[in-house]
Amino acid sequence: MKTIYVCSDTITGIFSAVYDAWRQEKSEEECKIAVKGMLEQELFCEYEEVEETQKKAQAVEVLIKKHLGRKAYWDIYHAALSEAPEKGTVILGTMLAAKQLSDSTRIMEHLSHKKVERVFELSRSVGGEAHSYKGFLRFRELVNGVLYSEIAPKNQILTCLAPHFADRLPLENWMIYDRTHGAFVVHEAEKKWVLVLDEGFDRSMSQNVSFKEPEYARLWKSFCRTIAIESRKNSACQLQHLPLRYRKDMLEFGTKEDTGHW
Repeated sequence: MKTIYVCSDTITGIFSAVYDAWRQEKSEEECKIAVKGMLEQELFCEYEEVEETQKKAQAVEVLIKKHLGRKAYWDIYHAALSEAPEKGTVILGTMLAAKQLSDSTRIMEHLSHKKVERVFELSRSVGGEAHSYKGFLRFRELVNGVLYSEIAPKNQILTCLAPHFADRLPLENWMIYDRTHGAFVVHEAEKKWVLVLDEGFDRSMSQNVSFKEPEYARLWKSFCRTIAIESRKNSACQLQHLPLRYRKDMLEFGTKEDTGHW
């Protein structure tokens, strides 16, 4: 009978499920990982609730880095941030497939294996979205001096964005809120960033912008209009490089002029 390990949609949860399946020496046909909220009931299966711990997750991280290599680890890590419900199963399948190779560090070259191919696809999708947000994300200044941004990504990319902005804004207090997953990353000036999950957050505070913000907003919109060349406008090309789903959180595409709210 197939065992389905049920875990939360977090790195700790997925890696803990991998840990349990690995310890029980299950084959690909004998196990599967299901994420809570994405679970579809199957017949003739045994469901096992995973006890999620940092110790288990860290053990899996060390295992992957040691036997599959750091490059494979980052592909697996990014795949675990994906919105795909099958991500836990394909990650486990990739690790089990690596056991069969004489050189397990070359596992991500074996794209003929369906689960390895899927991990590669998920990793590329997450990495691509994170790369886009590094360019499209916009901050605004609140009355307390904090730089604040809201995004609505498909995947859980906050941990991909945080190091990028921590490196570029090390002396600023800033915060990025992920509306899709109800999580946010917080950076205090000259300190390390932290990821916060499952905490109550009063979004009305984000509307209290500083008195300077409307002027900055007006100047930014004016700059974007000034550098635009009307005769070279290409809407199709613009859509290709800047999809519509990113624009609702970008000041230059806002509809409320000079208010600081968009």
